[in-house]
Amino acid sequence: MTNVQHASIDQDIATRLHKVVRFGFWMDPEFDRILSAESSIALQTCAMDSPDAVLGAALASARVLQTNSARDELPPQLFANAALLQRCPHLLAVSANGSGCDTIDIDACTRAGVMVLNQAGGNADSVAEMSLGLMLAVLRRIAESDRLLRSGERGFSREDLMGRELRGRTLGLVGMSAIGSRTAALGRAFGMRVLGSDPGVDAQEMARRGAEAVSFDELLRQSDIVSLHCPRNAHTLGLMNEARFAAMKPGAIFISTARSGIHDEAALAQALASGHLAGAGLDVWEQEPPPPTHPLLALPNVVATYHTAGVTQEARRNNAALAATQIVQLLTTGQRPERLVNPAVWPRAMERLAAFGAQR
Repeated sequence: MTNVQHASIDQDIATRLHKVVRFGFWMDPEFDRILSAESSIALQTCAMDSPDAVLGAALASARVLQTNSARDELPPQLFANAALLQRCPHLLAVSANGSGCDTIDIDACTRAGVMVLNQAGGNADSVAEMSLGLMLAVLRRIAESDRLLRSGERGFSREDLMGRELRGRTLGLVGMSAIGSRTAALGRAFGMRVLGSDPGVDAQEMARRGAEAVSFDELLRQSDIVSLHCPRNAHTLGLMNEARFAAMKPGAIFISTARSGIHDEAALAQALASGHLAGAGLDVWEQEPPPPTHPLLALPNVVATYHTAGVTQEARRNNAALAATQIVQLLTTGQRPERLVNPAVWPRAMERLAAFGAQR
């Protein structure tokens, strides 16, 4: 790094000008608007293919890094891992643009004293609505009917496309945070019995969130529909494997608007092809978008979407506003962020905040 660049960084610190760096992926303009209105914050947007010298200078002076939650939309060299953190000596926080942190090494951030922020709950309505939409699409065979009508084939009757109703069925929700709770409310509105399994939620709180608390194994046995709303982490990776799909009720359907890797795609394809499961609605994939030759895409009882459950105008605007507001509050008041993913880092983070003069 040149002496001029070092001088620029020192000047930022001396004048308490907090630099927020974000990469050039699409974000709702609300993010830039909120940050630009704060005189003590400078926002820099770096193209994802920026020359290393440009990127290095931006990272070297960044107090907050705003990054993308989706692995397939961010080059691996921009993931917030130990290597990237070494280039960010003044970094206080990494902020994801959604609830997921797939591009952030949370443990590495904690070791470095860097807070990880997300926007949990910001797209809860959108994801919950998509979950119900996928349930309806699978049970009512909406996609099958659409494909047949467009194909020109007319040798079928309406009864050949006969579906099933949601009312009266048992919905099992794996994960009962904001999205799971909202999905529970929609499920009840459709006349469904709602079960919930979440190790962090006791029976009383589960009832308050709109579901009957059951064990994960009991949920699989009882549910006509199993819908995932848990985070992707070391405890949930591979959660839905061959044995878990076999434990589901014959004729049940599987829904995921959570994250890839929580369910085994090959095991799910086998459970569907064998007839044990009646259908699936999938918004998340190991590779996004999945290749057109993916075995699950060849099955007529699979409704597939491209990780768009949380991609609505309302959700994207809400997440952008949440992210920007959380950053402004952190940098201008030093208050603990509401959506702090790694709370163990907070004591050290407070020391770093004070050292950087962020508290007033």
